[in-house]
Amino acid sequence: MKRGRLRVYLGAAPGVGKTYAMLGEGRRGLERGRDVVVGFVETHGRPRTAALLEGMELIPRQTIVYRGATFTELDVEAVIRRAPKVALIDELAHTNVPGSRNVKRWQDIDEILDAGIDVISTVNIQHLESVNDVVQEITGVPQRETVPDEVVRRADQIELVDMSAEALRRRMAHGNIYAPEKVSAALANYFRVGNLTALRELALLWVAGKVDDQLDRYRAEHGIATTWETRERVVVALTGGPEGDTLIRRAARIATRSKGADLLAVHVTGTDGPPVGDPAGLARQRTLVESMGGTYHQVVGDDIPRALLDFARGVNATQLVLGASRRGRFAQIISRGVGVETTARSGSIDVHLVTHEHAKRGRRRPERSRAALTRKRRLIGWAVAVAGLPLLTAVLLAIRHMIALPSEILLFLCLVVGVALIGGTWPALTAAVAGSLLLNWFFTPPVGQFTIANPENLLALIVFLLVATAVSTIVDVAARRTREAARASADAEALSTLAGHVLRGEAALPSLLGRLRETFGLDSVTLLERIGEPTPEDQSRPAAWRVIASSGTAPATSPSTADTDVVISDTLVLAARGPLLDAADQRVLEAFAAEAAVALRQERLQEEAERAKPLAEADRVRTALLAAVSHDLRTPLSAAKAAVESLRNRDVTWSARDREELLATADESLARLERLVDNLLDMSRLQAGVLGLTLQPVVLEEVVPRAIDDLGALRDRVAGDVAIDLPEIVADPVLLERVLVNLMANAVHHSPAGVQVLINADRHEDQVEIRVIDRGPGIPREAYEQVFLPFQRLGDRGTGVGLGLALARGLTEAMGGTLVPEETPGGGLTMVVSLPVSSRASRS
Repeated sequence: MKRGRLRVYLGAAPGVGKTYAMLGEGRRGLERGRDVVVGFVETHGRPRTAALLEGMELIPRQTIVYRGATFTELDVEAVIRRAPKVALIDELAHTNVPGSRNVKRWQDIDEILDAGIDVISTVNIQHLESVNDVVQEITGVPQRETVPDEVVRRADQIELVDMSAEALRRRMAHGNIYAPEKVSAALANYFRVGNLTALRELALLWVAGKVDDQLDRYRAEHGIATTWETRERVVVALTGGPEGDTLIRRAARIATRSKGADLLAVHVTGTDGPPVGDPAGLARQRTLVESMGGTYHQVVGDDIPRALLDFARGVNATQLVLGASRRGRFAQIISRGVGVETTARSGSIDVHLVTHEHAKRGRRRPERSRAALTRKRRLIGWAVAVAGLPLLTAVLLAIRHMIALPSEILLFLCLVVGVALIGGTWPALTAAVAGSLLLNWFFTPPVGQFTIANPENLLALIVFLLVATAVSTIVDVAARRTREAARASADAEALSTLAGHVLRGEAALPSLLGRLRETFGLDSVTLLERIGEPTPEDQSRPAAWRVIASSGTAPATSPSTADTDVVISDTLVLAARGPLLDAADQRVLEAFAAEAAVALRQERLQEEAERAKPLAEADRVRTALLAAVSHDLRTPLSAAKAAVESLRNRDVTWSARDREELLATADESLARLERLVDNLLDMSRLQAGVLGLTLQPVVLEEVVPRAIDDLGALRDRVAGDVAIDLPEIVADPVLLERVLVNLMANAVHHSPAGVQVLINADRHEDQVEIRVIDRGPGIPREAYEQVFLPFQRLGDRGTGVGLGLALARGLTEAMGGTLVPEETPGGGLTMVVSLPVSSRASRS
């Protein structure tokens, strides 16, 4: 029986409409005459979803009693017995009640597919096994029901059901997803804009990966090797040479001009020995590529043009960037070179040959390999050859009447092979030549002469020499490859240690230098920096150096006092004391040196950022104070002064009502002035760090009513909804009241007439979030931070000094909390004050 087809609607978040889309597809199938049934659908009380079920055939659910409670689950047997063309089954990741036919619903669906029935199902991105931990870290909500990614990937069709975060929150606020009593908590917790945006990105990336897999599978099944320009990908080939930075920047510009194309860097290393290229240069270039948003790759291949093109075609690249050849003119006449050869074989891939200042200057020749075997083994080989040949000759002369010439040749051959295995090529070749002479003189007729009478004996001696030469050569090559493999393994292990150091974030210089010292068994490793910039007059004087960081005993104080040094830049040198390192170890040392420079730069950038932070904050507060003094003190002061001068004017006779109005104006203006002065004093205390704080456990239920009462005539415009079971928070009750008064007054000012401002609070992990919600015009998202700057009114022409929000944030942060704005679903602005739960409340 042909297996049924599976179609999955993948939701970016709960409530985006995946069940609605599934039912809509089912109804369209019915209209086209297909046999469609509903195996299991959960409407969650949503009327529009339930309306789509009207008129559709529902398979009765299976009833299961578990621990005294009754549950309903999908009846797999009933669906198979009904044998429809298509079955609609909701919630692919659902876990069945114990006692069901299968543990998971996706297993039920597997059985139905095996019965030849097509299935349409749904699942949310947070239920996929591969992203489950990421979703929990983002949202703080664990997802206990998961489905293996492979189950979803096997689907014949996957359709993403998506919605913007703002639109989904509006659906939530309008009651289209959850019951009204759950809306506030949902918006404050799981359905935050940041959470929903992250879930959308996860869903889009997962589906994009699925689409890429489908495209790769299609190309493989149809034998398509040419590049399909479905998405621009630019590959840049690196050797670690000085031209690499130029190539990377040129490739990045090409990628940018191609509307955000992917940037990939690749380095080709040979199969027979350690990687070719400058490790330190490759490390720097890898950092540069990643800083530009690209990725770094390394492939193995002896034919470099073929390896580059295989990689480019494998990633479906459209453009390949290479550097112009560094070989001289004569070398280019003999061989076309990598660039020309790659261009000739590139096919549909565009190849860019980039000129650079190092072109045609020649390349550094690789160093000659050292002897394959150790000196000790070679000496033992010579000793065996020198002592073994006379000894074997004496033994054979004593028993020559018992054995024939072929046996004597074989015994000499065994000795030569033994010498080859021990000492390598030259001792073996020497033993072979000397052995052939001894065989000719003592054992080959005519004996005692260097002549051979029988041609067969001549052939035997020639074969003897050839075998001895071949065996010694093979032993030498094998030993050389073993040494190179050991060297490559040691280099890989050292570089793996370095990579692990970077990935774990161990950027501290002493830690990095300590690992370097342990890797090579050095006495000390020191990072030195030149003091001052050298001038032409100072060239004859020794440079002054200072120790930035070191590991080990007796660190070097200058490059001249070190046994090994690596120049990182004009001012930085890595100096090591201890055993001298060979050239191969030097390359790995250069990679460590490059990482040490990066770690130093990160430390200094972090220090500069820390030093700049208080200066920036002080400058921000100082600017606020100056603006307040120069602008907003005048407004209430001028009004009060004008009222008092009018009352003192004896030329005008004021009625009792006019006098009351002028006195009220003066009183209101002076009250505004008093509030402004209080705010300015608090801002100045914040700047000086002398704001009096009394942090203590505070019951929010007691603070909010007092803050509403402080609004005076505006109190009727505010509605409080604070749960009585909220834990205590750590705050200064007086300052918290000031913060809430400022936020509520600002919200009332921007709300339409007759619309109340809502203040509520919820707990979110170890924080309590107080939300002041208005239904005013709101502000653009890009202006969220601007509202906290004094007198940035964003087009508002009403009254007010514009200092309240700046002070509210300053006081909130002084209490260890945060104040951030959010868009109110349906329109408006929500100010969210987050304060920590007290330890006493956490323990309880």
